Formats: sequence, structure tokens, C-alpha cells
Amino acid sequence: MTESPASDPEYVAAVVDLLGAIAYGELTAFEHLAEDAASAPTLRDKVALAAMASAEFGHLGRLNERLETLGADPFEAMAPFQAPIDAFHEHTAPKDWLESLVKAYVGDGLARDFYREIAALLDVDTRDLIMESLDSTAHSAFVVEHVRRAIEDDHRVGGRLALWGRRLMGEALSQAQRVAADRDALTALLAGGVDRPGMDLAALGRMFNRLTERHAQRMTELGLSA
Repeated sequence: MTESPASDPEYVAAVVDLLGAIAYGELTAFEHLAEDAASAPTLRDKVALAAMASAEFGHLGRLNERLETLGADPFEAMAPFQAPIDAFHEHTAPKDWLESLVKAYVGDGLARDFYREIAALLDVDTRDLIMESLDSTAHSAFVVEHVRRAIEDDHRVGGRLALWGRRLMGEALSQAQRVAADRDALTALLAGGVDRPGMDLAALGRMFNRLTERHAQRMTELGLSA
């Protein structure tokens, strides 16, 4: 009989790490969307961003419930990722509302893609929960509409936001690499084992190439050059 992944302490530690990182990311997404709502130019925009913030907070609750079923304290699981994620936000503080929208779309999108890549190595239940938590379809449509409209109104905006998007990509990829390298359990998960998939150096290289390609697609959707 094949042993359940939940009976492997190393695997459980990796899942707790991954869920903790995503959960703290959802918490900061909630905080920043709430801040963006406060500075939104219209009442309609305020309501839309407040709804997005509420959705992020709902995802956080489900992730914390899953952590508890694994026997982990959600706050202890999030704690190791507070410093690197906070550092990312400090290094990429937007100067205006448009930059905050691009950051939500590009920066958060890269992080979400990274977590989806790792989720592919997990058991079905955990993978499905992560995929649900990382869904941002409504968020994406809202940002694309507003950024494209701003570029149409003033083409100079496009060049500035394109440079901003490139900076976000560099910071987000650096953060993803640090998270993967600094946590032993995640490193072991990526490497795989006798009875579960993993990634060798070539596969890791392809993964980061896919992250870069998806970033370029997002920039194109926004009407910006990658």
C-alpha cells in the first residue's frame, strides 16, 4: 500500500511552509488593496478594490483552517515569511494609484505563479485549495481596464509603468528564489523524493523561464512592453 503524503513529516513541513507563505501573502494583499481603496479616484473604484480586499481575507481564512488540520499554528507558519514579503513591499512602494494597480497585477501575479508551480507537486486537496486561493480573475480585469485607459489618455504613462513593471519582476523573482532556497522543507519538496515528483536544475530553470514568459504576457495585456 502506498503511504499517504500526510504521513511524511518532511512533506507536511513543506506544505505548512508553502501555506504559511501564501497565507501571509494574502494578508498583505488584503492590507494593500484596502490602502489602494482609500486612495481610489472614484467611489466605484473604492467599492471594487474593497471587494477584492475582502476576497483576499476570505482566502486567508481557508488557508489557516487547512494549516490547523495539519496540526500547525497559522501564525507560526506565517512568521518566517513576514520579513521577506514585507521587504518586497518596502522595496516596491508605489508612488501613485496607477503604480499600485500595476504592482497588484504584475508583482502579485508573479508570486501567485510561483506558488502554483510548487502546488503542482502536492496532493490533490492541498493543490486545489492553493489554486482556489490564488484565483484573481476579477482583480485582473479591473486592473487591465484602468491601466489601458490611463495609457490611452496619456501615452507617457506607458513608458513609466513599463519600467515599473520590469522592476517589480526583478524584485518578485528574487523573493521567490530566496523563499525556495531559505526553507529546507521547500527545497526538499522541489527536489522530490523516491515516491513523489520533484525538479532538477534544468526543471527549475524551465520553471523560472515560465514565470518570465507569464510576466511578459501580463505586461502585454496591460498595454506595456516587458
